[in-house]
Amino acid sequence: MTRKTVRIAMNGVTGRMGYRQHLVRSILSLREQGGLDLGDGTVLWPEPVLVGRREHALRAIAEQHGLEHWSTDLDAVLADPSIEIYFDSQVTSAREEAVKQAIAAGKHIYCEKPTSTSVAGAVELARLATEAGVKHGVVQDKLFLPGLQKLRRLVEGGFFGQILSVRGEFGYWVFEGDWQSAQRPSWNYRAEDGGGIVADMFPHWDYVLHELFGRVRSVQALTATHIPQRWDEQGKPYDATADDAAYGIFELEGGAVAQINSSWAVRVNRDELVEFQVDGTHGSAVAGLRKCRVQHRSATLKPVWNPDLPATETFRDQWQEVPDNADFDNGFKAQWELFLRHVVLDEPWQWDLLAGARGVQLAELGLKSSAEGRRFDVPELSL
Repeated sequence: MTRKTVRIAMNGVTGRMGYRQHLVRSILSLREQGGLDLGDGTVLWPEPVLVGRREHALRAIAEQHGLEHWSTDLDAVLADPSIEIYFDSQVTSAREEAVKQAIAAGKHIYCEKPTSTSVAGAVELARLATEAGVKHGVVQDKLFLPGLQKLRRLVEGGFFGQILSVRGEFGYWVFEGDWQSAQRPSWNYRAEDGGGIVADMFPHWDYVLHELFGRVRSVQALTATHIPQRWDEQGKPYDATADDAAYGIFELEGGAVAQINSSWAVRVNRDELVEFQVDGTHGSAVAGLRKCRVQHRSATLKPVWNPDLPATETFRDQWQEVPDNADFDNGFKAQWELFLRHVVLDEPWQWDLLAGARGVQLAELGLKSSAEGRRFDVPELSL
């Protein structure tokens, strides 16, 4: 076996997502398994170079995981010709300019979403990366969740017949931060810092709907800031200026209708933190993070509405569990592996910066829909 090292500048690893999912559970996990076997006698060895603004945090992470390379000087890191890939999981408001710098430095780009705070900025990133000839990708992790992979299997196998509707429920109670600490950073709840559940989650819903059921043709949304005051990491109160809940209706290519509720102000009464129910002429399914249950039309109960009598059937018991039939790895790690193979072997890749721009577009139109009380068509984007 020949070992090939690929050096990756990872900007934003002091944040929750960048550290847990991208550094520890993806890149370091790849190293723990001995690297990525490319199948041609070569093992790819990812070498992270940690980048950020907080020197003490970077040093602590490097020491904890035995990593040698870290820096608070992004310009110097991007000027290093040995670094091939730039990864960005910073706060959204800082991402666009940093990615532009990396493109100008000739680095391949992989980044979290949303890729920009505006659709114009997101499309510009896609155009710049394409013109520079660098490979580029955007994290679209929910496609790699076991539950959604099972759902994809059902779609591709024709289980549903004609798909009629998709109903999604996402969210959980994020503590305000006064009497219990919040599970999410305070910037998520300040619009001036790029926060808001629409900016965070509508890009996810775009690629999930696009990949599994069809392109989003129109959007109508209502947003809310249900919790107007929260407390930050230092225990200080602040005004929550960003939306913490969004209720969206999406018309899909082919005629199906999707309704997705997203909220950080909801207490969970479902099996998983996100669930999608898909109803079709031949069958239905409910998919979450890991599990997926189905009910075929031949096994569908015949309910009769009678509010004067208690229900005699336990409706959940009428559904059948979809088996795993495969070993599912961490979704972030699975997509990292595909992107690294794309960079090194030029294997096919579809989740590029233009796909990321679609998510920003849906979020922008969703916010506009709520502000104006209108439904908006979603035009196709191009460079």
